[in-house]
Formats: sequence, C-alpha cells, structure tokens
Amino acid sequence: MMQERSDRSDSPDYEPTAPAGDVYEWFQRGVKLLKDGSPAAAAAILARAAEAEPESRSIREALARAQFNSRRYHEAADSFRWIVAANPTEDYAYFGLGMALWRTGDMEAAQEPLTIAVAMRPDLRDYVSALKQVKATLKARQP
Repeated sequence: MMQERSDRSDSPDYEPTAPAGDVYEWFQRGVKLLKDGSPAAAAAILARAAEAEPESRSIREALARAQFNSRRYHEAADSFRWIVAANPTEDYAYFGLGMALWRTGDMEAAQEPLTIAVAMRPDLRDYVSALKQVKATLKARQP
C-alpha cells in the first residue's frame, strides 16, 4: 500500500521543493529542456535559477527565451527589459523585447527595441524582417 504524500500540490500548504543540484545544473537542465522543446518546464527551472542568481544575464536570457517560447509574452518582455537595463549593448535582448511586445499586441512599444536591435546589427535578417513587419502593421493601422 502506498503512503499519501504530505506535500501534495493540491494542498494549500504545498511548497514545491527546489530542484536537485546547484544553480549551474539548473541552468544546464533548463537550457536542455528549452532545446528539447519543453519551454514551460525550462521556464520553471530557469525561474528558480534566476531567483538564486538574480544578477546572471545568461540565466535571464535563457529564462526570457523559455517564457517567450511558452507564450508567456508579458513575462518574457519583463525578462528582456531586465537584460537591456543591465547591459544596453545586448542586441539580442532588444530583439527579444521587441518580439515579446509584438506578441502582446503592442506594436508601438515593439517598434523602438526592434529599431535599436537593427541599428546594432543591421546584418541580421531576422531583426530587419521583424522591424519591417511591425512598421508595416503600424502603417496599415493608420487612418
């Protein structure tokens, strides 16, 4: 006969335990989960890693990507904003911020970070394409 667990997730007193290993192992597992197509699981473990190491840009970037890929666009935008604030030379963070804002439907807000990303890396086709699409949408919405 199996004993009932006292830490059941449906209990009001339930608190999830930390994943096994150290923060670096959490980061590695999160990145692997993201690569393997499990962004929600990746976001969960990477959020723990970000709590433990709040100043780590690499953890924050992986977390932002996991949030974006699991369609948690507002959270992804917040994570990318944090990276931009910590290091304003991160072109990918501007791109990610713009893409996350675009997915929330805020085209006006998406335009600025995408413009910055393109200014920083005009050679990246994904950046240029995203900015063109946002500008075209904004233009089409004008009366």
